[in-house]
Amino acid sequence: QVHLVESGGGLVQAGGSLRLACSASIRTFTIHTMGWYRQGPGKQRELIAVTTSGRSTNYADSAKGRFTISRDNGKNTVSLQMNNLKPEDTAVYFCYARHAVVNTWGQGTQVTVSS
Repeated sequence: QVHLVESGGGLVQAGGSLRLACSASIRTFTIHTMGWYRQGPGKQRELIAVTTSGRSTNYADSAKGRFTISRDNGKNTVSLQMNNLKPEDTAVYFCYARHAVVNTWGQGTQVTVSS
């Protein structure tokens, strides 16, 4: 079973940037799909970005042009670079992995964007 630990959340002003990192307990080159979800106050959890072992990526419309997902199999991490943050990006961000038909999420890291 994969264990995921997120880091890098915090408080930032609108227009600022944050980089989230997710460390996996197993070699990430064995994990087909990794990504990031978020859950804002009073909202459902939503997919923000994913990357596959084939290096393809997919983004939610809200993330396109502002967020970049990257995977470093040497460090067993997946990262999310978030630029031009907006107050509506405020949420708990969860790392995600799909490995051997099992879906796993980390415990989440809080991102708060002030206006």
